[in-house]
Amino acid sequence: MLAAKVIADQGIAVEGVNFFTGFCVEGHTHAIRENRSKRPKRNNALWVAEQLGIKLHIIDVIEEYKDIVLNPRHGYGAHLNPCLDCKVFMVKKAMELWLSDGFMSEHGFDFIITGEVIGQRPKSQRKATMPLIARESGADDRLLRPLCAKFLPETLPEREGWVDREALFGFHGRNRTPQIELARRLGIEDWAQPAGGCCFLTDDSYSDKLQDLWQAQGVRSYELDDIMLLKVGRHIRPAANFKLIIGRELGENRYLEGYRKQFPALKLESHKGPLCLIDGTPSAADLLLAARITGRYSQGREAEQIVVSVNWPDGRREELTTTPLPKAELAPEWLIGA
Repeated sequence: MLAAKVIADQGIAVEGVNFFTGFCVEGHTHAIRENRSKRPKRNNALWVAEQLGIKLHIIDVIEEYKDIVLNPRHGYGAHLNPCLDCKVFMVKKAMELWLSDGFMSEHGFDFIITGEVIGQRPKSQRKATMPLIARESGADDRLLRPLCAKFLPETLPEREGWVDREALFGFHGRNRTPQIELARRLGIEDWAQPAGGCCFLTDDSYSDKLQDLWQAQGVRSYELDDIMLLKVGRHIRPAANFKLIIGRELGENRYLEGYRKQFPALKLESHKGPLCLIDGTPSAADLLLAARITGRYSQGREAEQIVVSVNWPDGRREELTTTPLPKAELAPEWLIGA
């Protein structure tokens, strides 16, 4: 937001590019779950473009991005986050669009800007990695970082006089106070959460769920529905052949309803409770255990008996009468990413 505003205020035409990888927190989890905070539910890329009055191009890179997640040349961060490879990929993709016969060349764009700040991220935003990103992406000195430009060598836009280097900045480190002060000077009073990122791959719980998915299917791969479902509900694996996805609140239950034609679904009939999807190949005994676990998270957790319906994707339906699983019998190792 700041990088775009700083460059636009120099009279330069700026347009935004947002790459959709499937792993972003915003626009999915925030939209599904009940809003218990004052934070608005919004896609911040769209919202920022609207606030700045610029055009935004949303590019689906889900399939191309798989190789970045599965085989990062520069490795992972603390979890399954391929931050350095991710940054190279996105700048390179922007360059390919700019150099191709696509929308960027037609609009006559001359260079790329990002909001990177030296020292702000431990994996990808270090002084040593800034030139690496520029070099490996192919952008070279057409990549300008307006917020920390004064700590970096001059780029082509600065040397050619397209951009006034003196109007750029020398921010560094994890402290966001200088950026917040700049935002207010520029008349910006609202912005997205500036710390923590918005990528699920930086989250230890999500990474555990993704590792479990790969182990269960015996191959390191994923589809869009896989990574979307990893964002939702409690994930419980009582055995190697199946796991449960149990909604934690109304919004998640409604979202999981959309998958009832793909997975067997358990629903409490005797008490209020969550919807539970079963991913795998459960036996009759597994179904009974799944029903008892689902009951554990329902309002019938203390009841002597509960009634749970099993709804199959082909339309078949059956009912199980059982007892909810006591908390002491819920093995901690069953909980994935807890």
